[in-house]
Amino acid sequence: MSLDTTTLNQQMTHFDGHDSLWLFGYGSLIWKADFAYLERRPAHIRGWTRRFWQASHDHRGTPEVPGRVVTLIREPEAACHGMAYRVIPQTLQPLDVREKNGYLRVVTPLYFDDGARHEGLVYIASEDNAAFAGPEPEDTLARRIARAQGPSGPNRDYLLNLASALRELGRDDPHVFALEERLLTGE
Repeated sequence: MSLDTTTLNQQMTHFDGHDSLWLFGYGSLIWKADFAYLERRPAHIRGWTRRFWQASHDHRGTPEVPGRVVTLIREPEAACHGMAYRVIPQTLQPLDVREKNGYLRVVTPLYFDDGARHEGLVYIASEDNAAFAGPEPEDTLARRIARAQGPSGPNRDYLLNLASALRELGRDDPHVFALEERLLTGE
């Protein structure tokens, strides 16, 4: 799959005809909602875990020095916590461009803290996309994040903002917090 997934995402018709839909954010969409939304609520999805396994050539790095951003990896018993936004379908067009570096729209159940459940949408960069970087030792990954910078700013800010947003939600993420610790201590 190519790096630019914009066209593939815009061919998805699952939510055509809907007045609104739920969008789940588990990375920068938790703390950087630079789009209009009707409602915002903490939520989680099941069967997925957050990992810094996606290269960023367009936002938090460059083709020469790619940054690392999160994607979701299947893990049967896991729950990935984040933020859900109720948006109008037209909101997806600029988000398709924002998430174009290998991310595809996936329909998934969303679970809210009050027990409600809704069908929603999440952007996931699967292993078959050209920017998938896969696992690395935490110290190597933290060094990559420390040195990468792209048009959206330093990669380290992405990690630190994500860790802060998860703390504000009262959610633990051992992978994110371990990388944050290595970044801050220089290990």
